[in-house]
Amino acid sequence: QVQLVESGGGLVQPGGSLRLSCEASGFTFYAIGWFRQAPGKEREGVSCVSSSVDTTYYLDSVKGRFTISRDNAKNTVYLQMNNLKPEDTGVYYCASGYYTDSLRCGLVENEYETWGQGTQVTVSS
Repeated sequence: QVQLVESGGGLVQPGGSLRLSCEASGFTFYAIGWFRQAPGKEREGVSCVSSSVDTTYYLDSVKGRFTISRDNAKNTVYLQMNNLKPEDTGVYYCASGYYTDSLRCGLVENEYETWGQGTQVTVSS
């Protein structure tokens, strides 16, 4: 069973950058998604990468600013976040989901079975 541990969150000023890491065991055949939940809001999908690494998706509001990458040799998925905005504030979770098609991933929460504990990202001056 996949186990996930996020790290890399913190406090950053608007326009700054953070890199989140999701270290996982046994995740080679799983798509990995990043989700976030802001205070008082529902959790939303931010980005995902397929198990084949060939497919990535991004929430429209983060396109051009966030980059997801995957290093299967290190069992780690990264989310590089640049030009951060206050509306990016929230708890960020990584999650794993199994797709029979290795080229697939999605930003739908119920397609993911295993979740990490989350890491807080706060963007504020």
